[in-house]
Amino acid sequence: MSQYQDDINAIGALKEQQGSAWNAINPESAARMRAQNKFKTGLDIAKYTAKIMRADMAAYDQDPSKYTQSLGCWHGFIGQQKMISIKKHFNSTDRRYLYLSGWMVAALRSEFGPLPDQSMHEKTAVSALIKELYTFLRQADARELGGLFRELDAADGAAKAAIQAKIDNHITHVVPIIADIDAGFGNAEATYLLAKQFIEAGACCIQIENQVSDEKQCGHQDGKVTVPHEDFLAKIRAIRYAFLELGVDDGIIVARTDSLGAGLTKQIAVTAKPGDLGDQYNAFLDCDEVSADALGNGDVVIKRGNQLLRPKRLPSNLFQFRAGTGEARCVLDCVTALQNGADLLWIETEKPHIAQIGGMVSEIRKVIPNAKLVYNNSPSFNWTLNFRQQVYDAMKEAGKDVSSYERSKLMSVEYDQTELAITADEKIRTFQADAAREAGIFHHLITLPTYHTAALSTDNLAKEYFGEQGMLGYVAGVQRKEIRQGIACVKHQNMSGSDIGDDHKDYFSGEAALKAAGKDNTMNQF
Repeated sequence: MSQYQDDINAIGALKEQQGSAWNAINPESAARMRAQNKFKTGLDIAKYTAKIMRADMAAYDQDPSKYTQSLGCWHGFIGQQKMISIKKHFNSTDRRYLYLSGWMVAALRSEFGPLPDQSMHEKTAVSALIKELYTFLRQADARELGGLFRELDAADGAAKAAIQAKIDNHITHVVPIIADIDAGFGNAEATYLLAKQFIEAGACCIQIENQVSDEKQCGHQDGKVTVPHEDFLAKIRAIRYAFLELGVDDGIIVARTDSLGAGLTKQIAVTAKPGDLGDQYNAFLDCDEVSADALGNGDVVIKRGNQLLRPKRLPSNLFQFRAGTGEARCVLDCVTALQNGADLLWIETEKPHIAQIGGMVSEIRKVIPNAKLVYNNSPSFNWTLNFRQQVYDAMKEAGKDVSSYERSKLMSVEYDQTELAITADEKIRTFQADAAREAGIFHHLITLPTYHTAALSTDNLAKEYFGEQGMLGYVAGVQRKEIRQGIACVKHQNMSGSDIGDDHKDYFSGEAALKAAGKDNTMNQF
């Protein structure tokens, strides 16, 4: 017997116990409402999605073709429409998540207005967006099931059984969210408190980076400053304690390192003995050997063996690392994070280059054989130019004639139909599958794609509607495409919940209900 039928029977038994006071309660209606509200709290969601993500991680370990993907979403409606589209096209949500980008929260969700990605937005804006995303995903479930219940009422015989099977085997729109907590918004206690809000809102996976919280920069900008490992590990532990306190024992932590592009540190690490973690961190500092009598006022020195070393300190009071140490620092960051409670890694790179990423992962896997990455397929990369230049360099190295190409201008449209450009596009198309196989990338995401798609679609509509096309700019460019592509929100009243409301009116008021979905509802035109 299905859960739906079990609920009808259970509520029917309750009705019997209550006697005549519950005469107007229909057990089937109550069971429908219960089915449309599968997840009662954010913690229910976090526990459910953590199990999904853990199973996906195990599947990837066995077969790297089973990598996962997500797109960044900055509003609940955007996340909802993404998952509705995925279900429509693939009849499954398997291995497809949502990503919540701190960049997009800063740029689009702050009461200060648009902000740079520097952790200046309100701390609670991120957990509020997690809650909003899951509110919209749960509503998508309720809307879809409501439609199936109406079909069930209108069907009979074999058709009724088929619809009942769809209800019993309904695929939820609720999927894992990887949520960006930036550098933790303060000390470890602040990170713990905020992580609890994330988890209570539904997040099963939290991503944290090793930058200084009050100096945080976007991973694709200059001026990044990292912290010593022990500072970062304290925040990883704080997040783990938050998961454990709330009963999400298999919650996932993504440890992100910005060391590849970060040439600065705010602190010299504490070290007790040669070769410990603090000593390894300090070994990357750019230092000059000095004698005691050559020290200046306020100089900071490190003793290593019999040497006195003076780290190079900038006017900003930051210390700089030696040039060319980025990859080695990334590897040490990653190994250390995994050895101290992180589950997945994120290496922020300056370009999408599989060999570079794979080289670092190979070093990490010498210590942690099942190390896996979450990778930012960033819109900050010029993908077309990067891959055309990679193909150009490979062709040149192989001795092929590249005289018809100008490397610095390969973005030009004049190259679009050339062998080089076609080869580059194919490498872009297969990048995720190739990187999953060759560079240990378990999860591929695009941080802020819907920021760009919103801008692009709005630009196209504005150009047509306010130009010569007038209303045809909207009809041909938007509505006609919605109808022909089967976009759910073409029936925007239904999308906003009017049919769900009508069902409830019927449950609550019976024949006295004043419904919106009558013959004069213009939504009937679609």
